[in-house]
Amino acid sequence: MDLTLRHSLREDRMHGDVTFPLAAYWMEYAPGEVNVDCHWHDEAEFLVVLEGEMLFQIDTEYFPVRAGEAVFIDSGDIHAGHSLNGSSCTYCAIVFDVRWLDSTSYDAVQETCVRPFQEKKKTFPRHISPDSGWKRQLLFLLRSMINCCRAPYAGFEAAVKGYFYLMLHEIAIENRACNRSEARSDDKTRIERLKKSILYIQLHYRRPIRIGELAEQIPMSEGQFFRFFKSMTRQTPVEYLNAYRVNQAAELLLHTERKISDIALEVGFDHISYFVKVFRKTLNCTPSDFRKQKRNPVQNGALLEKITIL
Repeated sequence: MDLTLRHSLREDRMHGDVTFPLAAYWMEYAPGEVNVDCHWHDEAEFLVVLEGEMLFQIDTEYFPVRAGEAVFIDSGDIHAGHSLNGSSCTYCAIVFDVRWLDSTSYDAVQETCVRPFQEKKKTFPRHISPDSGWKRQLLFLLRSMINCCRAPYAGFEAAVKGYFYLMLHEIAIENRACNRSEARSDDKTRIERLKKSILYIQLHYRRPIRIGELAEQIPMSEGQFFRFFKSMTRQTPVEYLNAYRVNQAAELLLHTERKISDIALEVGFDHISYFVKVFRKTLNCTPSDFRKQKRNPVQNGALLEKITIL
């Protein structure tokens, strides 16, 4: 896993490489933890819950996802995962560039399946549960992809791409695919406001940020902004800001030998005691313990997974 990623609302990292722009990530979260902070990326994503359950958010829609079910996220969609009923959760996320599915030449597959999928005119349901035969087949194909990615072998890329084409075949049948090429104007406005707010946090997190300062970006009153932000992210602006700062600090702890007090100041915490308190609440360990874990790859694996934002 690439540990030099930037933790931001809009993720700008490559998943896989130019010849195979797909990557799979396995995540495990303890009971009550926020699973995935609110963010978006240009790639599409499948997320398959392996154990436990979570409350998933895509744009303005929320729904529970349980073991054996999956989520599909179109490119550009804001998404987040939250603890559901305080349960733990283990899942695998497959992130890929939709252009990877293009045919070498424009053929019937490109015209009837790939292009409509890329344009979001014929895309997957957001919540894939085993309530019908064709959805069970989608879940089977996703599990097959996960198995290929878990233990890659020579030519596994062909198998993975083949499973994707079979999935497109499943939704090509009438009344199965979803058309999300045009979003409601009010939803678009809310989503763009949220992106603007958190982008501002991303750019200015190193210094104190007032709620009123964030509200001015929309613009809204402080009270309106507070309610809007929490309704969209299930976190207050301060909770989101602190979680973002902790993610930045975690990366510095992993890749530098700087003093913890200096890192705390660098990411916007004025008091070391408050930084340690927030860090422990977010990552279930102190900054010093987190840094020690990096010297033990086995113990550190879960922590590295936790700070990765998909």
